[in-house]
Amino acid sequence: MNTPPAALSTQFSGYQKVVVGMLAFLQFAVILDFMLMAPLGALIMPALSVTPAQFGSVVSAYAFAAGVSGLLTAGFADRFDRKKLLLFFYSGFVLGTFLCGIAPSYPFLLMARMVTGLFGGVIGSISFAIIADLFPFEVRGRVMGVVMSAFSASQVLGIPTGLYLSNAFGWHAPFLMIAGVSGVVGIVIFTQLRPVDEHLKRPSNRDPVRHLFATVARPRYQWGFASTMLLAIGGFMLMPFGSAFSVHNLGIPLESLPVVYMATGLATIAAGPLLGRISDAVGKYATFVAGSAASLLLVVYYTHLGVTPLWFVIALNIVLFISITARMIASQALVSAVPEPQDRGAYMSISSSLQQLAGGVASSAAGLIVSQSAGGPLEHYDRLGYVVSAAIIATVLFMHKINGMVTAYASPPVPAAPPSESPGAT
Repeated sequence: MNTPPAALSTQFSGYQKVVVGMLAFLQFAVILDFMLMAPLGALIMPALSVTPAQFGSVVSAYAFAAGVSGLLTAGFADRFDRKKLLLFFYSGFVLGTFLCGIAPSYPFLLMARMVTGLFGGVIGSISFAIIADLFPFEVRGRVMGVVMSAFSASQVLGIPTGLYLSNAFGWHAPFLMIAGVSGVVGIVIFTQLRPVDEHLKRPSNRDPVRHLFATVARPRYQWGFASTMLLAIGGFMLMPFGSAFSVHNLGIPLESLPVVYMATGLATIAAGPLLGRISDAVGKYATFVAGSAASLLLVVYYTHLGVTPLWFVIALNIVLFISITARMIASQALVSAVPEPQDRGAYMSISSSLQQLAGGVASSAAGLIVSQSAGGPLEHYDRLGYVVSAAIIATVLFMHKINGMVTAYASPPVPAAPPSESPGAT
């Protein structure tokens, strides 16, 4: 039986705060490592004599390796203490990032990115499984709000720092920085994180292959998988062309783009924990619907804009990304209640793989919809807005189904009164 919200402490213990901090850093490091490749392309391509097509392979190698790793790990994810599993994959991630930092050639860098993706791509799913294991559903939004703010922090703090180091010491420096800091945090995780093995005490089929297929086949889990893929489609369709649309359609100078991203990132960092608290207070699904409604209206409006003043673009981006963040925090907190404890590792790993797959498909589809001629404005970007809006509406419907299942699962059945008792008996 779940603890009623009124009975829950509103304060986290010192250990819980340490866990949230560690998991937030993991998200920060993994996201930063992934996002750094794009801005470093201008330095890496001439340094290693890499063609644009080869650099594209380097970027996609991470996502492909991460997707494969998630599926391969799913069958084993619930057979081990989650702390040990996390340390194993985290060690591989640090090694892969270090290899990127010493890569002398294109083949070596390609191999290093595959190693980083194989290990780093699973860290997020293990982290979310740990959150679901250690924190009650009623306060999980607060945790997700802090952990998922790491995405914005990587934009505001990590990417500018990485670019500064690359300009000063070469493109290898940011990867060596991430590997060094992550290695120190790995020691903290090893010494401070307690075993997370309560799920091992529950009966479960431990055969990896059967466990994988059993997890995929459960209808309740399939609703969660579908929702995750729809969420990825909405994000990955607009993201690849966001900067080009800002410059060529909205008329934002290229040198002003960092201001837009920094202001948006700072606002999202501040809003993340607050949105997590709101989702716990008013309900995960209610928060998700509100964020979705705002996102839908703003996406349609934004994708139809022409030349726009910088201040208005910044304000619009801030509101849009806050609404998107509300959706992500609420959905992650809600979906975390879908899998049984003994299936969480497998469920999160499969979900992560499907997210990577859906994101890749969405990015490719967006490239087929949008066109541009000789440095002119992007054409048909408004069509992406309509597609994303349809995905938002579909996700709201899917989440309604999930919310009903989670609510029914969390509510204990009311025992019937014994036949011998009268209605007024005490």
